[in-house]
Amino acid sequence: MSPFFYRCILNHMNLEERILDYTRAKIITQEEVIQELWSGYGEIVRLKLDGGDVESVIVKKIEPPESNARHPRGWNTTRSFQRKIKSYEIEQHWYESYTDRIPRSIRIPQLFFTFNSKSASYIVMEDLKASGYSRKVEQGSISIAKLCVKWLARFHANFLLVAPNKLWDVGTYWHLATRPDEWGSMNDSEMKTMAAAIDERLNQCKYQTIVHGDAKLANFCFEEDLTGVAAVDFQYVGGGCGMKDLAYFLGSCLKIEDLELWEEDLLDLYFEEFNQFKIQQDLDFEMTEVEKEWREMYNLAWADFSRFLLGWMPNHQKINTFSRKKVKAGLDLFKK
Repeated sequence: MSPFFYRCILNHMNLEERILDYTRAKIITQEEVIQELWSGYGEIVRLKLDGGDVESVIVKKIEPPESNARHPRGWNTTRSFQRKIKSYEIEQHWYESYTDRIPRSIRIPQLFFTFNSKSASYIVMEDLKASGYSRKVEQGSISIAKLCVKWLARFHANFLLVAPNKLWDVGTYWHLATRPDEWGSMNDSEMKTMAAAIDERLNQCKYQTIVHGDAKLANFCFEEDLTGVAAVDFQYVGGGCGMKDLAYFLGSCLKIEDLELWEEDLLDLYFEEFNQFKIQQDLDFEMTEVEKEWREMYNLAWADFSRFLLGWMPNHQKINTFSRKKVKAGLDLFKK
């Protein structure tokens, strides 16, 4: 028995059998631990198969630790523990209930099946690497940014005005209501004072969608020739203004000088792709209204994420001259 299945046997005796049955494979030939989940909450494993419909599958095993003592930055609270547990429950529900609403132009891993035991949950899904999305990018470029911006635009358009049933009511891992500890640790400032007002303004948008919630560069996989992109990791998927994903992504992908030069072009590209998807899918909403409202929310989205960083890790590299300028522009909206 392989090490992975030995670790799983107490949780689910039939894991290997179910994978072989689903894929019609003869045997699992190799396993590779891709990564351990944040703070020791499980692992992601690639299993290679012989003789089946697919050459490999990805298994995301969620097995929370007995205590919450492993957070790498010391945020070891009952609240953070419960937030992580809920995030994995939501991700499983997302794959089970929402992914069949996504066209192939919005590429994500295909769900094969899920199951739960007393102490662990498993999401068994498509191996994007085997499907051609084998490339990870550590440092973004304008061409990379454009691919991901288009993906986000299609994703947000697809779910515009769809209620986040059994997802996070407000998506993103930095949502204010789930981060009171980080807010409390902030130095007194206008940003701290206005945090609730920024959150409220974003949450009261007429046009809400479902946001990815952690749309950083590391959560995108690319085709080898960098012509296609897929997204992974949907723990913080939920309701919200699409600008939250967009601002967060651009900050994760581009250097300050590229942001200064390309920001407006990338915003234009986002809304162009959003409208193109609307036309292709014959969706019923007024594009000019969406764009007008969301452009007004863009700087507030930057401010919202900056609020989290200022409490969580105030010396983070994403607190820089560009983000400070965005925060100021967002706060200035309340002075008009």
